Amino acid sequence: MLYLVSTPIGNLKDLTFRALEVLKSADVIACEDTRRSGQLLKHYNLSTPGGGSPKLLSFHDHSGPGRVREIISLLKEGKCVALVSDGGTPLISDPGFPLVREAIREGISVESVPGPSAVTAALVASGLPTERFTFFGFLPAKSAKRKKELRAAGELEHTLVFFESPYRVGAVLTEMLEVMGDREAALCRELTKKFEETVRGNLSELAEKFKGKKVLGEIVLVLAGKGRKKVFG
Repeated sequence: MLYLVSTPIGNLKDLTFRALEVLKSADVIACEDTRRSGQLLKHYNLSTPGGGSPKLLSFHDHSGPGRVREIISLLKEGKCVALVSDGGTPLISDPGFPLVREAIREGISVESVPGPSAVTAALVASGLPTERFTFFGFLPAKSAKRKKELRAAGELEHTLVFFESPYRVGAVLTEMLEVMGDREAALCRELTKKFEETVRGNLSELAEKFKGKKVLGEIVLVLAGKGRKKVFG
């Protein structure tokens, strides 16, 4: 069985009871960063039924097809493998899709263990409509490609969700204002952590507030769709 296990995006108390059980029973835990996942296991004092610790196997963007084949071989041997990301739900702007695709092709059972997700956490906290939304992940690094994607996104009439780097969030907010026009938005930072912050307002206000400002932590931007009525008043 291949389990896709959601792990905390910040607050370690957000790990579900089922996720704890799966991680404890897994023969192998495939993870982006073995040190970070190791800290999570240590926090919960997780060990296998035999008293040992599950084997941690690195699996990230640069692992290559060889690591996929290795994990598939383990699954074919009858091993239980849990796939986790550094935080949140696996495969959402994280590696893992090639492994899941190959497991399905090989007839291996795949189960999702739902839990924390920065996408939905930011969406419901934003105050913007939630009945329909599009998640774009991270925007392109180059400004020209970024603006092209923003122009297309700006025509959608439902809520838009983006992941963004804290190092360029001011510049991206300015580009969003330039390309998509002034509209309501929310900047969600450090979700579930001690210094969690959600800043709501028009894009013009957010762009001014964060212009040239050093921002810390992981960021999710939530924008109103084209022509949507104001929510914030």
